[in-house]
Amino acid sequence: MLLQRVVQPMSRKSFAIIGNQAFSLLNFRSPLIRDIISRGYDVYALAPDFDVATTEQVRQLGAVPVSISLSRTGLNPVRDLRDVVKLARVLARLRPETVLSFSIKPVIYGTLSARFAGVPHRYALIAGLGYAFGDSTRSTFKAKLLHYLARALYKLSLSQAQRVFMQNPDDAADFVRMGIVDGGKIQEVNGTGVDLLTWPVLPPVDQPMTFLLAARLLAEKGIVEYAEAARIVKAKFPQTRFILLGGLDSNPNGVGRAGVERWVAEGILEWPGHVDVRPWLRQASVYVLPSYYREGIPRSIQEALASGRPVITTSAPGCRETVVEGVNGLLVPVRDVDALVGAMLTFVQRPELVHSMGRASRMLAEEKFDVREINRTMISSMGL
Repeated sequence: MLLQRVVQPMSRKSFAIIGNQAFSLLNFRSPLIRDIISRGYDVYALAPDFDVATTEQVRQLGAVPVSISLSRTGLNPVRDLRDVVKLARVLARLRPETVLSFSIKPVIYGTLSARFAGVPHRYALIAGLGYAFGDSTRSTFKAKLLHYLARALYKLSLSQAQRVFMQNPDDAADFVRMGIVDGGKIQEVNGTGVDLLTWPVLPPVDQPMTFLLAARLLAEKGIVEYAEAARIVKAKFPQTRFILLGGLDSNPNGVGRAGVERWVAEGILEWPGHVDVRPWLRQASVYVLPSYYREGIPRSIQEALASGRPVITTSAPGCRETVVEGVNGLLVPVRDVDALVGAMLTFVQRPELVHSMGRASRMLAEEKFDVREINRTMISSMGL
């Protein structure tokens, strides 16, 4: 077997973290896992899709990988109830003192499972509201149903959490307004954060002017608007580059392969796929994320800030927290291609802004998005 389904409980203080993917658990929570281990805790890392590589990576962190059954997307009440029962049994066997769950299904089902298993300290991290709370949620019966189910399930599960970490004030205000969680339980944190040592400042690039977007290929990430803006800008300045990084996604609002490949064939975009962002950030002049997804605070923007890249993003919740208008980047309204084109042309016509705004981006990253400070806040709030 790749992993033991039920792991023998450890003898020291123990902590469990539950995610919806082994990859995202490693990608977003590795520094937090290390920091908790450094405080004398044994850490279980629970996710549904460990393979040989991710199993070894978790072990190298000093944590124990535990494979669980949990679907990342979709609604299947029978399967979800079965998964809650299975997860409760695993947690009852492991007997952690504290559980932290992140992403919608782990927050809902993981928190409830931890309560059923008698875990005394239960915490939830909500890194953005996502598809269920996006601005398209009321357009169809299915979307309406998803929205109201998410509200009801969040309310049920968060009633069993001692504290709820949220990443921007809009999300916190919306959850309180909708009666999902009491405001006294909420602890705001500045996103996931970045390790400023492993994301050093990169040399600025202003020739050719190169725009970069890295995201899951969801419509609500502004992928279509980015491509349309690229088409307009390249018609005026053909030497300008537009790079799109990210893999196809099974989310209902995923952008199809045919559309992306058509943009590539037209010469509008370069699309290497789902790859390491670092070498591409080195080539980039400006980072762009025209999102209306209900982000927490996008980690991709935080990485761009740390790398010394100016940012163009939307004045949407979570995104606007990353830009001081005219200082380290530019904000545009959601779904406004003309405004996006205007922001891009500002950099094309004034390439010196790549340098000055890039320096300001790094300063903002140091002030707000240092992962060590964010982790310190969370660990203190959890009493670890």
